[in-house]
Amino acid sequence: MSDLLLEIFSEEIPARMQAKAEADLGKALGDALKAAGLGFDALETASGPRRLSVHVTGLPVKSADVAEERKGPKVGSPEQAIAGFLKGAGLTSIDQAEVRSDPKKGDFYVAMLDKPGRLTADVVAEAVPAIIRGFHWPKSMRWGTGELRWVRPLQRILCVLDGAIVPFEVDGLASGNETEGHRVHGRGPFTVTGWADYSKQLEGEGHVRLTRDARRDVIAKGIADVCAKAGLTWVEDAGLLEEVTGLAEWPVVVLGDMDPDFLDLPPEVITLSMRTHQKYFAVNDAKTGKLAPHFIVVANIDASDGGKQIAAGNARVLSARLSDARFFWEKDKATPLDEMAKKLSTIAFKDGLGSLGDKVDRVAALARELAPAVGADADLAERAARLSKADLVSEMVGEFPELQGVMGRYYALEAGEKPSVADAIRDHYKPQGPSDAVPTDPVSIAAALADKLDTLVGFWAIDEKPTGSKDPFALRRAALGVVRLLMENNVRLQLLDMLEFQREHVEKYRRTTKVGSVQANFKVTRPWGKSGRKVWTENIDLLSFFADRLKQVLRDQGQRHDLIDAVFALGEDDLVLITRRVEALGAFLDTEDGATLLAGYKRAANILKAEEKKGALPENLSVDAALIKKGPKEEQALYAALSNVGEAIVAPLEAEDFAGAMGELAKLRGPVDAFFEGVMVNDDDPAVRANRLALLSDVRANLHKVADFSLIEG
Repeated sequence: MSDLLLEIFSEEIPARMQAKAEADLGKALGDALKAAGLGFDALETASGPRRLSVHVTGLPVKSADVAEERKGPKVGSPEQAIAGFLKGAGLTSIDQAEVRSDPKKGDFYVAMLDKPGRLTADVVAEAVPAIIRGFHWPKSMRWGTGELRWVRPLQRILCVLDGAIVPFEVDGLASGNETEGHRVHGRGPFTVTGWADYSKQLEGEGHVRLTRDARRDVIAKGIADVCAKAGLTWVEDAGLLEEVTGLAEWPVVVLGDMDPDFLDLPPEVITLSMRTHQKYFAVNDAKTGKLAPHFIVVANIDASDGGKQIAAGNARVLSARLSDARFFWEKDKATPLDEMAKKLSTIAFKDGLGSLGDKVDRVAALARELAPAVGADADLAERAARLSKADLVSEMVGEFPELQGVMGRYYALEAGEKPSVADAIRDHYKPQGPSDAVPTDPVSIAAALADKLDTLVGFWAIDEKPTGSKDPFALRRAALGVVRLLMENNVRLQLLDMLEFQREHVEKYRRTTKVGSVQANFKVTRPWGKSGRKVWTENIDLLSFFADRLKQVLRDQGQRHDLIDAVFALGEDDLVLITRRVEALGAFLDTEDGATLLAGYKRAANILKAEEKKGALPENLSVDAALIKKGPKEEQALYAALSNVGEAIVAPLEAEDFAGAMGELAKLRGPVDAFFEGVMVNDDDPAVRANRLALLSDVRANLHKVADFSLIEG
């Protein structure tokens, strides 16, 4: 069996692109080999700042011979059809084809083609250039006079099969058996015969850690060692660790010193400056848990002085950065947040929705409206909302956009704002993703909900909704944030009322500024909602958008999407209440009573649906008790059970005891089963038949009090 090594060596590959490129190259080569009929035992990949490598083991020397039958035209077909068949099959005469007979289609020609296997080296020589030319990078470039595009200029292509070079050429660059090591510690070049030789030379004399895992482990261990010696703890940053893993071929961890005077800056400013501009790791004092005047840098060289000069040079660069940050900090503190907030009116938010100042006005009004529902002080909620975007005009956020909200909190505390207001300024953007923390303080909840709901209603108002996979304004993330804020804080909210409230404010802005009414997009779907406000079709659509996000959350918790649909069909818009119903419904259907009752419901619903197809059932379809008394005992038992359950279910539903309500419904299981076993619904007597249909209609109506069972699968 053969062993293949491919390495594509270039100038520096951006760290963020390496892992995907490594996976893509391995998949492309593996797919090409399989498509050529070449199986293999294993395929492993590696990537680094200047190289992508693939090692394939267990390859055959050549692909297997293949015998193929190619069906041709009928005997007696036109000459043009015969000629095309011969050309496609590679035959020179129709006499070289066999004649087969089919009882239905008659005689037809068949070409018997024997395809000899191809040498693995030939397959690789053909596949690799095609892979390189067609390889996708997020960004690529051309260099010199060639037409090839790659992330950075290619320098070498190493390709050896069982120690021998696989010869091919890509844009004038010929394949070979040489590679390069570390620029300083062991450049080479090195002549290699296979993976074992390749890895031994590069990781030895070449000073290159080939795999991402190896470099990551070296860095993590180095950080742990220097922190242990210096009494520090690493401020863990998985994203930065992954990035520096792609920056150094021979990573060496160095501890540097920062001017302690800079510790009077907000710690987020220091750590972000370290991370964003310099790729340094921040460290805390192990005793106090506070930021320490040190940093960790990952060098790509094993310095003879232990990294002292590297640390000193990086410290000077960091000091320059932090000096700029201090200037921004002092300048921003001299400007009250209220003054910053006034400048928001000069910054556009979205065409049709006004400036950031207009958005803040709407958010502030909604935050006040939401405050009672979330248990927040209305004045504090409105105040937080009015200041929430103010730091966007600050010098610090202009330099570090990632600190929006964070800096606003510091400026608010400096100005003497209440801590809950300051925290809400920082937290109103949250949660920004599925792993982001959800605010728990009532003022923060009000501000966060108001900000997201205004964005969603506004974009629905101007008809800019997500389409397919496109969501340029992160509206799905905003809706998911609303769902998590409500559910994880157990906030009881009539969501549709809040959407209507905010629609009115968007409409007011557009009417006042004469940019046009949103009523072209918002059409009345029913006269009045629970709050007395009109209910508009676009808000129903937006409510369904929230339902989809709720499904996402509940699916992650193991709940079924069809149960969510069944509960949503009741017109409920309290997401916490919906969740409780779904959980209780799921638990009920997992029982034997629930599963059997669902089957009985389906049977009743199908009978009613069949009758409705024949003609609409009477609107006031009601059960005649006198006829019931004359009927069989099973019919009488179901009537009695429905009467009892109809009354018994009222109290638990009002108390939101959905498990109790399901328990009452379970009492219908036996009577429903017995009814279908012992009673003929389509009786010859029209009155009896109508009465039994009314009975089934009552079964359906009682179950629909907790969910629309017609939407439940199974």
